[in-house]
Amino acid sequence: MNYISEIRTVGVPVSDQDRAVAFYTETLGFEVVMDAPLPQLGGRWIVVAPSGAAGSIALVPASEGNPAGVDTGIRMASPDAKAAHEHFLGAGVDTDELLEWPGVPPMFSLRDPDGNRLYISQA
Repeated sequence: MNYISEIRTVGVPVSDQDRAVAFYTETLGFEVVMDAPLPQLGGRWIVVAPSGAAGSIALVPASEGNPAGVDTGIRMASPDAKAAHEHFLGAGVDTDELLEWPGVPPMFSLRDPDGNRLYISQA
């Protein structure tokens, strides 16, 4: 029996949840899926995702055991990685060079305001 059916949400530690929400929604174009208070953790449970996406990102409060500024390992897809790369560079996002290798989809990485690394490749 398969007890796990999907990967739904990946947590990304952030030092300022409001700043993170602004970046992920205004800069990356995600939507807020959930924003609920979590008084026991001193923050909120905030989930963001691209419109219609099955997977999402939880913007969780950073802590000593879960610091911000990590390589998240999250790979996102874009229909046009080159255009996305130019857009994020123009928007002032901390963006690495566009990698274009024969036989491999174009890809690049960028960082959110906390320095968390995310990856984008052409779908």
